[in-house]
Amino acid sequence: MSQLSQDRGSPFKQYLLISDFDQTLSFNDSGIVLSEMLGISGFQERIAGLSRIHMVQQGGELAYLLLHDPEYRRVRQKDLIEAGKRIRLKENIRLLSRLLDDLDGYRFSFYVVSAAPEEVIQSALEGIVPPEHIFGTRFRYDPSTGEIESIVRVPAGYGKVAVLEDFRAKLPISHDRIVYIGDGSSDVHVMLHVNRLDGLTIAVSENKYITQIARRTILSDDALSVLIPILEDILGWNTPRIRALFEAHGLLLQEWDKVRTDSLTIAKAPGVSHAVAGAEIQ
Repeated sequence: MSQLSQDRGSPFKQYLLISDFDQTLSFNDSGIVLSEMLGISGFQERIAGLSRIHMVQQGGELAYLLLHDPEYRRVRQKDLIEAGKRIRLKENIRLLSRLLDDLDGYRFSFYVVSAAPEEVIQSALEGIVPPEHIFGTRFRYDPSTGEIESIVRVPAGYGKVAVLEDFRAKLPISHDRIVYIGDGSSDVHVMLHVNRLDGLTIAVSENKYITQIARRTILSDDALSVLIPILEDILGWNTPRIRALFEAHGLLLQEWDKVRTDSLTIAKAPGVSHAVAGAEIQ
């Protein structure tokens, strides 16, 4: 947490930007990559089973499997590090991290908070995001066997809110200077919390549970895309200025479609005949 205290007294307008990892900064779930690497089948079915019976906090299923499932009990720390090296990341995370350090006098302290194992995230983002800015699921290992002995923390569901509040207690920022980026159901609690504080929430998937909550939704294979709502909603930049920033770094906003979508399901009301319904419409 040393970096948090170092930010004190900065002349920049300070913001806190927190991003999820799996399918937010990457394309695949860490559990899928780990399972494929070790030749363990049925990962999705096991996760679905845990979700159906609400055995664990949503997002913490992989941690549960690593601690309790016989096939996953053979996973060691080195396996998690190797899985991280195999994660396919979205484009331009390094550039995003660099630009966030100074955007027209605004500085966004960039942290990754995820239920994915901490070793996986640190390995995947090595040289891009400092390890002390990464908060994932942390395990305690048996010193003699290397086996996962217990779970120290799981930043899933409401656990992400706890981590965010810990950050906020150490950073000299107001409630509204928080940006959260996520992709799935495990981000619902923290997005609602950030919205309540008048912060900015950005969804990077079409998951219906968070697109209805997030203030902005951005769909792209490039991590730099999340800058657009930040530049528009916080810095107040217009479209030409945003395009100029991307072009200054050798990038073109080739397709930028601003679409509002209403998703409807219309069903016939019970006990109403077609004739009656038609008459009412006329």
